Amino acid sequence: MEFSIKSGSPEKQRSACVVVGVFEPRKLTLAAELLDNAARNHLSDIIRRGDMEGKTGSTLLLHNVPGTLCDRVLLVGLGKEKEYGDKEYCAAIRCAVKTLNETGAFDGSVFLTETTVKKRSAAWRVRQAALVARETVYRFDRFKSKNDKVRRPLRKLTFVVERRNELMVAEEALNQGHAIAEGMSFAKDLANLPGNVCTPDYLGEVAQKMAADHKIDCEILGHDEMSALNMHALLSVAKGSRQPPKLIVLHYKGGKSNEKPVVLIGKGITFDSGGISLKPAADMDEMKYDMCGAASVLGVVKAAALLKLPLNLTVIVPSAENMPGGAASRPGDIIHSMSGQSIEILNTDAEGRLVLCDALTYAARFDPETVIDVATLTGACVVALGHVATGLFANNEALARDLLNAGDEGHDRAWQMPLWDDYQELLKSPFADMANVGGRWGGSITAACFLSRFAKKYVWAHLDIAGTAWKSGADKGATGRPVPLLMHYLLERSQKLS
Repeated sequence: MEFSIKSGSPEKQRSACVVVGVFEPRKLTLAAELLDNAARNHLSDIIRRGDMEGKTGSTLLLHNVPGTLCDRVLLVGLGKEKEYGDKEYCAAIRCAVKTLNETGAFDGSVFLTETTVKKRSAAWRVRQAALVARETVYRFDRFKSKNDKVRRPLRKLTFVVERRNELMVAEEALNQGHAIAEGMSFAKDLANLPGNVCTPDYLGEVAQKMAADHKIDCEILGHDEMSALNMHALLSVAKGSRQPPKLIVLHYKGGKSNEKPVVLIGKGITFDSGGISLKPAADMDEMKYDMCGAASVLGVVKAAALLKLPLNLTVIVPSAENMPGGAASRPGDIIHSMSGQSIEILNTDAEGRLVLCDALTYAARFDPETVIDVATLTGACVVALGHVATGLFANNEALARDLLNAGDEGHDRAWQMPLWDDYQELLKSPFADMANVGGRWGGSITAACFLSRFAKKYVWAHLDIAGTAWKSGADKGATGRPVPLLMHYLLERSQKLS
């Protein structure tokens, strides 16, 4: 889909469809009023008869509206004006794009981006509109023999801003939204692949191709290289699988040569059966999404490269498949991590923290400015926060605030959880330096506490995306989160550096 920016009057747009908003009850937005004036009250007459109230999610498609140059006019309900915020705006854009895609209109001029949203700039509205539009038309049908293709899919969207002096800023925002959407789509495509296709080897191949396309340095460590580094925590997870583990390392060098990098680490468990601590059969197919952390950080580096961000970014993906087998790790086994600390494995289904702990130790060699790991780590985080917010843990309050603000700006929100020493007590083991689980209570917190023991040398944050990385049910599929959160964090850092 192509995007463009424009400033102009709705009645003068020569397009397949002009999209304007209606607030509840039956209140036209400024763009809708301009259309109505040109059409000699045609819109207000229709609304007055009760065809549309303006409720959120409602639409009304009008053909051959007098006084206009467009083929159609789409009225989109915005809800109550006093309650019109981020959620309502995104819902309106989503509803408009979905309807346009189903009408057979090749292009559309969207005036919803002119409508005021509380505490949001025109740039935010444009950036978010591009993200939502791409998300709405996203499909993953690679393995279907007969694709359910839209008859005449939407090809082009023009986002309209109210004033001409906003055009330059809006263009920049549109480029950012397009790049972030590319990163999200890349992450979703990877995460939606089945476990028999997306293996650690496959992840490595995808990373190498992306690195070549965007001139990013790429290094992939195999079993022998990781063994030489004493990454026995990571290697222990892969012991029951025929798929060899990989440690994928990418270096995007957009900043100065002496500038410390931001390091992103993404959990890359390409399928998680639970190992010897086998998961229940119901919904186990969704464990292909246990590499969404890896998919998201790879999507971020792609988006950063597209925008040519002026910073240095290192991405580390510890990847393995967690399967039961004769060589698999057992509950009660004791292993040594790259850091030298010993770990008693009480539950082989708590494997994500084992691959991450070695990656966190490895990250220190890059003298990072900041390290952020991203992982579908705990079901306990889903219990705590549901499918709305990502769990955020950090050993630095300034970093936590920056990530929370980035999540708010990108409408990809996180919620900070405690990382108090009181919870460290739950990880005690009588036989090793620590256990890999801390019991039933506070499971997402004890998992973060476990990781914190390997991140003491630098500023660090952990994002638990177990509840936000994918959807189940009728809309089943990867979400691409937290690519927007991380990209808005990097955009803010880039502005400070430039």
